Amino acid sequence: MGRVALVTGGTRGIGEAISVALKDAGYTVVANYGGNDDAAKAFTERTGIISKKFDVGNYESVQAEIAAIESEVGPVDILINNAGITRDGTMARMTPERWNEVLQTNLSSCFNTSHAVIGGMRERGFGRIVNIGSVNGQAGQYGQVNYASAKSGIHGFTKALALEGASKHITVNAVAPGYVETDMVRAVPQEVLKKIIKTIPVGRLGIPEDIARAVMFLIADDADFITGSTLSINGGQHMY
Repeated sequence: MGRVALVTGGTRGIGEAISVALKDAGYTVVANYGGNDDAAKAFTERTGIISKKFDVGNYESVQAEIAAIESEVGPVDILINNAGITRDGTMARMTPERWNEVLQTNLSSCFNTSHAVIGGMRERGFGRIVNIGSVNGQAGQYGQVNYASAKSGIHGFTKALALEGASKHITVNAVAPGYVETDMVRAVPQEVLKKIIKTIPVGRLGIPEDIARAVMFLIADDADFITGSTLSINGGQHMY
């Protein structure tokens, strides 16, 4: 059995591509999901990867579920914080509920999951944490004050935790995708999506596998000199 990897939001889109890439590389993978039971069931049947339903924004739930995962398949050495949602709206229309929901799922989840595994990683002297940020956390985006704040927070979280983990051989990095062909992006009106693609120098949307390849690079055993970094994968749309 290879190292154990936990991927939050790991049954669809970018998360699915990461989960599959990890399994193909020999890791034991557990994919978390939040709500779509049918999609998770289909994912597990298609890939053979274990899927576990729990709310990554709920601290107590995360601690209990990760403890159960480690009891079942072994200690988590690789954590991919990919779970994310959008609840778009301008500041004038933003509600506290929409703000808090996005911050809890997208940012607080990184604390919740990392807090559950960091002690074991320190004891074993090895760990890989990769947090999935966003180009909109780097450049901002109209109507996404909640999402951009959460994703920007991920980049700061990554740097600070990288400093704490370095002496224990725990690397913490971030990947900041641009616009990738996922359900979230496909929900954007076509006329808006066409305008977005025109702003991407390579002339296309990303695909989930573009992000998965970057994650695989960062979690490799011999990637131990790379920590506190943010790898931007956006087709040249924003050079940060």
